[in-house]
Amino acid sequence: MRGFYIGRFQPYHNGHHHMVEEIAGEVDELVLGIGSAGDSHTRRNPFTAGERVMMVTKALADLDLTTYVVPIEDLERNSVWVSHVQSMSPKFDVAYSNNPLVVRLFEEAGVEVRSSPMFRREVLEGSELRDRMIRGDGWEDLVPDEVVETIAEIDGVDRIRQVASSDANGTGDSLDLDHDSSTADPA
Repeated sequence: MRGFYIGRFQPYHNGHHHMVEEIAGEVDELVLGIGSAGDSHTRRNPFTAGERVMMVTKALADLDLTTYVVPIEDLERNSVWVSHVQSMSPKFDVAYSNNPLVVRLFEEAGVEVRSSPMFRREVLEGSELRDRMIRGDGWEDLVPDEVVETIAEIDGVDRIRQVASSDANGTGDSLDLDHDSSTADPA
């Protein structure tokens, strides 16, 4: 049986890893969907789809489970999201999620959905990890070692700190191509 588990994995952390280990006991193969694959270089989504593929692939290398890591871009139409996911993924028999909207969409499409208890959710949450990176607080023990290595390789902590800061106009997290940084704004 092949399962499907989707997340943004910004970054892939020990909570995700715990969920994958739980799923591994129920399936023969697992498709991991890298959600919001088109988003990167923002405080909420600092890492590219390719970087997240590296994180997940390296973190799962020692797991005795065949895995497929598939980037999945967002759609603005929830009613066709499941068919989009299915078109981007190897065929799967069951989906795993704790997200109420994702559960609902899969169920409406006739896909069996299973969930599992959250693991240390009070600290194993993407926004908490990203905030820790920005503040310089310890985050490394909350992700697999392979993720720490990948983030170091791509200089990810410096990136998230830079994109999380705002410029003199109070903007950040967006690309302002009309802004000329060589001119001072007197305001």
